[in-house]
Amino acid sequence: QVQLVESGGGLVQAGGSLRLSCAASGRTFSNYAMGWFRQAPGKEREFVAAISYNGGYAYYADSVKGRFTVSRDNAKNTVFLQMNSLKPEDTAVYYCAAGGRVVPISGSYDYWGQGTQVTVSP
Repeated sequence: QVQLVESGGGLVQAGGSLRLSCAASGRTFSNYAMGWFRQAPGKEREFVAAISYNGGYAYYADSVKGRFTVSRDNAKNTVFLQMNSLKPEDTAVYYCAAGGRVVPISGSYDYWGQGTQVTVSP
């Protein structure tokens, strides 16, 4: 089992920045690829970004490419999502997830956090 806890969400104006963190405990964190997903009200959960087990490869949704950066610190069992130039359409609950591969498919991830709310005002 891997337990994941997200933090860092909040309310920010358009154009602002937030940094989300996801702290992991349980099984060896460095064995897992980590993903970030989000879900806005009335919409399906969508892929945001993912990073390989050692941080050597990252993959982004087109909607966030160039604005968001995913990183990880395996010594601290934590993955981050730096979000810059935020837009109102980025408003959602953001979830981190642990899985075996860097893929944009939620079903490929085995463990999920409880989510953290990000709200971007116009």
